Amino acid sequence: MGLEKEKLDSSIIMDEDEFNRSIEPILSGKQALYADTPGTRDPQDINAHLKVVFEDVIAEPSSTHSFDRVWIWSHAGFELVKFVFYRLLTTLLAVPLAFVLGLLFAILSLIHIWLVMPCIHSVLMILPSLKIIWRSLMDMFVSPLFTSAGKIFSSVKVTALEY
Repeated sequence: MGLEKEKLDSSIIMDEDEFNRSIEPILSGKQALYADTPGTRDPQDINAHLKVVFEDVIAEPSSTHSFDRVWIWSHAGFELVKFVFYRLLTTLLAVPLAFVLGLLFAILSLIHIWLVMPCIHSVLMILPSLKIIWRSLMDMFVSPLFTSAGKIFSSVKVTALEY
């Protein structure tokens, strides 16, 4: 039927030279399908803390090493499981979570647009009137008090005593 003539784009088994050169996941042979350049799905680098490679999780000090094949297959298993389960979980959960998060942001936008901003604008419209009332209260009560206190203390003379 022609399907058996297709080539596979990814390999799971690596030799030691390819293992030592590669820091990318094993199954990263394909380029991003919907992006012009790699990394444009996170242009602000919001999820930089999730860029986990095998050496970030499992590391053998130079004093103790397992067999090279064990290290290679552990690396391959780690990358394969991370790749497959991420794809599986996003397939199952991405659309429902996107729906829930879209609903959440829609509710937050509604509250901000229809409740918060009108309250802020209402307060800002009232503030000039309150400023006039506050200024007249200060002029009626506080200014005469401090003017009287200033006149009382203006006749006080302070001299230094000499010994």
